[in-house]
Amino acid sequence: MRGQRIKEFTAGLLFVLFVSLIPLSSTASAEEFGGTEPGRWVLGFRVGFSPLTQQLSDGTATSIGPLVNFQGLYSINTWLLVGMMLEWERHGVSIEGPDVDLGHQDTVSVLPTLEIRPAKLGRFIPYVNMSFGVNINSFGEDTAIRISPSNTFAWRLGWGTDYRLNERFALNVEWAYKRNDGHTTGTGGQNNDWNASSFGFLFGGKMFF
Repeated sequence: MRGQRIKEFTAGLLFVLFVSLIPLSSTASAEEFGGTEPGRWVLGFRVGFSPLTQQLSDGTATSIGPLVNFQGLYSINTWLLVGMMLEWERHGVSIEGPDVDLGHQDTVSVLPTLEIRPAKLGRFIPYVNMSFGVNINSFGEDTAIRISPSNTFAWRLGWGTDYRLNERFALNVEWAYKRNDGHTTGTGGQNNDWNASSFGFLFGGKMFF
């Protein structure tokens, strides 16, 4: 647990350092820096898969689940965008030895987002984004065991690139880490060892307006 928090702090610190290096004092340098056009809306739809970063809870096994992501961003200038993400993922959960299916956990994440696009590399536009929000967790049981996961604080850090097909459309790939660390209540009382933090691998498209 401590090691995971150190990794999260380090990733967040690197992001902050990256932002602090952006030239904000000069209009000319701001115009040279950037991979997007100011005043444009970006709408994205991506799908992919999502493995957990660790064991969900002691004695459990978790499947690699599907992942669906919607986003809407607005470019404030040539390099900074702000907006929202809505993300859904599902993981099947079972008990190890003997193998008993418990059910599946669904997570809907509501994520206000900040995105930085430092440059254009031909048709490729790399970016990094960071989101803070809430994970809304639920559990669908396949047994008489009742499991109710808590809603948790969401912190998401993503890296990706767009490949511009034309002025309106782009293909997209993105990799992200998302924190989802909480507890469950139900049969057997409260379980504080319940961590559904995950990596996300997304593929899809974007539209620019």
